[in-house]
Amino acid sequence: MVTLVCASADPATNRHNAARVRNISRPVQPVAIFRHAPTEGPGHFATYLDRQGVPWRLIAIDAGEAVPASPSAFSGLAFMGGPMSVNDDLPWITQVLRLIRQAVALDIPVLGHCLGGQLMAKALGGVVTRNPVKEIGWGEVRTVPSPVTQDWFGDIERFPAFHWHGETFSIPPAAVRILESAHCANQAFALGKHLALQCHVEMTEAMIHTWCEVGAEEIAQAASPAVQTPEQIHAETPQRLAAMRAVAERLYGHWIQGMRA
Repeated sequence: MVTLVCASADPATNRHNAARVRNISRPVQPVAIFRHAPTEGPGHFATYLDRQGVPWRLIAIDAGEAVPASPSAFSGLAFMGGPMSVNDDLPWITQVLRLIRQAVALDIPVLGHCLGGQLMAKALGGVVTRNPVKEIGWGEVRTVPSPVTQDWFGDIERFPAFHWHGETFSIPPAAVRILESAHCANQAFALGKHLALQCHVEMTEAMIHTWCEVGAEEIAQAASPAVQTPEQIHAETPQRLAAMRAVAERLYGHWIQGMRA
């Protein structure tokens, strides 16, 4: 047996600061988690990987860390959210789009949350445009019936998701739309073992509090039927967070099945 040390990386020093150990028959390469803003870390996704004994490495784009030239050192790529647009003229965006295409070509699973999902869509031939309305806070999403949807969601038909976006992606060629909401038709798509989400299923209670503080002005200025006040968000969090987390863990569980050892 090979002993695998599963560790997370410190964002500032990129040194491992947490470790768990379990015995498996062969070593697993880490999942690369890309952070694009200091407040938009991996959240519950990292907690889930730690619990499953899957190692991961944080790549802090917001701190100036370089985009890897190749995905081959990783068992999967996960992209988190961020306040920027994938259409912005930022040098790392072109590099990330290339990395996503390389990963798909090499059959390395890719996962995107909000901005991450938009990066995946653009890399794979879709476009990212303004959504009809801004979505901020808790809102119900519905699965779009198909065999692909069944693979990812099982019998789940609807669940509460957390939202914070003003743009939306189109569905890339060959991908399948699997999730929608009343205010955003394309909430998720799947392409084989790759999953792109417009909504944020990775949220923790601490992240929600931080986002409401940092984004208070954006909320106040938003004229949209799909934007909640911080008070509404906090009031609904205790009930809705647990339900969303159960769905997130199902999605993450299906996603890690596609990882190579």
